[in-house]
Amino acid sequence: MEELIGNVLVAQSGGPTAVINASLAGVITEALNHDCIEEIYGGLNGIEGILNEQIIDLAQESQQTVRGLRYTPGSALGTCRYKLKTEQDFAKLLEVFKKYNIRFFFYIGGNDSQDTTNKISQYADEKGYALRAIGVPKTVDNDLPMTDHCPGYGSVVKYLCASIRELALDHESMGNHDLVSIVEVMGRDAGWIAAGTTMAKRRGELQDPPHIILLPEVAFNPEYFIAQVQECLKANKYCLVVASEGLADANGNYVAEGEAAQDSFGHAKLGGVGSYLEDLVSKNLPGVKARSSKPGHVQRAAETCASLTDSNEAFMCGQAAVKAAVDGESGVMVTLVRGDTEKYSCETVLTELDRVANGVKHFPENWIGEDKISINYQFNKYMLPLMQGEVQVPFENGMPAFVRLAKVKAEPHSFQ
Repeated sequence: MEELIGNVLVAQSGGPTAVINASLAGVITEALNHDCIEEIYGGLNGIEGILNEQIIDLAQESQQTVRGLRYTPGSALGTCRYKLKTEQDFAKLLEVFKKYNIRFFFYIGGNDSQDTTNKISQYADEKGYALRAIGVPKTVDNDLPMTDHCPGYGSVVKYLCASIRELALDHESMGNHDLVSIVEVMGRDAGWIAAGTTMAKRRGELQDPPHIILLPEVAFNPEYFIAQVQECLKANKYCLVVASEGLADANGNYVAEGEAAQDSFGHAKLGGVGSYLEDLVSKNLPGVKARSSKPGHVQRAAETCASLTDSNEAFMCGQAAVKAAVDGESGVMVTLVRGDTEKYSCETVLTELDRVANGVKHFPENWIGEDKISINYQFNKYMLPLMQGEVQVPFENGMPAFVRLAKVKAEPHSFQ
């Protein structure tokens, strides 16, 4: 295999996570180790920014800043939800790649982002341009196919579980068999996040919250839900419900969908499940106080409650992507594989982007309780290792000291 020499371009796309910047740090750190990589560039605001030549020189960032990315949430490079659609888009993108001599492209993102990476890889091949394009997994939803789990997932579950334990103490002091609390969490078509909150239960304490977990994989039945809430209130001073934002009825219709709202990929914009359930309880259970809360973006940005395992694996995925590209791989995504030993271990492998792009990994049916509102204990073995350890975020004047990139504009570096 002929050695490819040129520059790296890395970008981030889709919703940020608590550990997406750890993957960016992994890419930068590993890229510095290879002589075939001359410059390390970052694309601001994903593929949309690259089309506009919003490209920065990551080699100009201090080592302190690069290290700080491992404990800084959000997408340090900025993000987008832009879909490459036209021949003009692809031609422009290739023009930018040539102008900056980009030979190694890494896109950190979820389902739609991996489709973009795949299309870029295929287009470069069609045009005879030597490019190695690799996807780096990212999504709090944990719904990317072919990988055991996704960076970002362990941290969002860890934060939500901690919050639910705190809410439980609040509700225990207020409830008198007359309080229903609904927490709306992320999860459009897969209930991994909602299911993960079962980890808030103390070992052996089945009556611990969440008492009811509602997943997109289970068709929502209003009458059954109200009956389960009533049963819960008989046994507990309060009922805590966790519901995925993508909750749908038996016909597959979202129970709370924004009015005629779609993102650039054609996905319905969701939100309002908590309010819908709150109204449902209020109308059907007189005398019961119903309250709903929506952590929203807070759940994916909660770095001070991030999982160290999650952060380390995100960094490892960034490193693995660079190693794979230098070794000649392209058109693949880094995926995580769990070891077979009793003690948790995880390593990276590569999967063709065709097998990942636009797919959805649903929460397994065999991990859903027979009552359809609880999670079987077998899931705990899967989830527990992903939440372990705490990211050591430095504090200054009582507040977390996150880093920001200097964002020094890159100069074109055309190949001859």
